[in-house]
Formats: sequence, structure tokens, C-alpha cells
Amino acid sequence: MGLFQKLANFLGGRKREVNVLVVGLNNSGKTTVVNKFKNEEDRVSDIVPTVGFSVERFQNKNLSFTAFDMSGHGRYRDLWEHYYKDCHGIIFVIDSSDRLRLVVVKEELDLLLQHPDICNKKIPILFFANKMDNKEALSSVKIASGLGLDKIMDKPWHISSSNALTGEGLQEGVEWLTQQIRDMIMAKT
Repeated sequence: MGLFQKLANFLGGRKREVNVLVVGLNNSGKTTVVNKFKNEEDRVSDIVPTVGFSVERFQNKNLSFTAFDMSGHGRYRDLWEHYYKDCHGIIFVIDSSDRLRLVVVKEELDLLLQHPDICNKKIPILFFANKMDNKEALSSVKIASGLGLDKIMDKPWHISSSNALTGEGLQEGVEWLTQQIRDMIMAKT
């Protein structure tokens, strides 16, 4: 690829399509998060639990995201790994008020990080510490500590406190993810 093409891509002259995987335990707010990223006219008003997975599209900057919103129910979590190979980024949504299941979140995160399609890639992971408006919510610092995020040395990661119902904290997180994916794409060209 020539210098002019690289410059055009960097300046946003060409829209890129990327795949992101949206994971987390059931009832963490994954579908609500993805719904907030969609154009207002494409949003749904009634969010129902995802069975299996759903595919949604949204845009940020010059990236066109295809989001694979995966069910977080126990019997469907095995499906996640079938989408690891082709994803450019991961959005991991955590219900920060669900203290009891933080151990399960850590187990699922560890399984994800050890998977052969993930462990050798510098894939960016965005964590949303969701439901921060709940009085029982742990801070994003406590969630990061509980999940051992400081031990993730081989991948860029970011944790953002969020409230998917109001949209608070979501834009900051998706901006970070967009930049990470753009940097990753530029490094490959």
C-alpha cells in the first residue's frame, strides 16, 4: 500500500469494517450497550435477553462496526469462542452491582484470554463496568482489581464506568476502542 493510500486511510478517507465481540454474563447490559451505539432511529425500545447471539451494526469515526452480541447465559457461553478468530476487538460488559458473580466473570475472562485464537493476538479489550448508578455497584477500580486486569500485559485494555440506560461512559469507551482498532489496522498496512 502506497503512502498516499495510508494517509487517506489515516485521515478517514476510507471507511473500514471491523468485527467486535460483545460478551459478559447474562443481565450485564450487553444488548443495551450495543443499542445505545446504534443510530437513534435504529434503536429498539424494549430490550429482551439475547438467546444465542444477535448481530448489530453501528459506526464510530470512520469505522463501521459489526457487533456480535453474545448471550451471557451459561449454556450459551461456549458459543463465544467460535467468533474469536475474526474479531478486531472485544467489549466485555460487567454488571458492577452483581458482586456475587464477579468470580464467574473472572473465570470467563480467564478462559477467553487463554483461548488459542485470543492469547497470541494483541486484540484490544474494552471493559464496561456497567450499572454504575446502582448503589451496590463496585467502582471500576475495584472491578479491575477483582478481575486482575493489571496482569493483562500482552493486550491493550481499558475499563470504563458506564450506565447503559443513560449512555453515561459509553462514548468514552467506544472512542478508546475505535482508536485502538485504527492503530492496529494502521500497523498492519
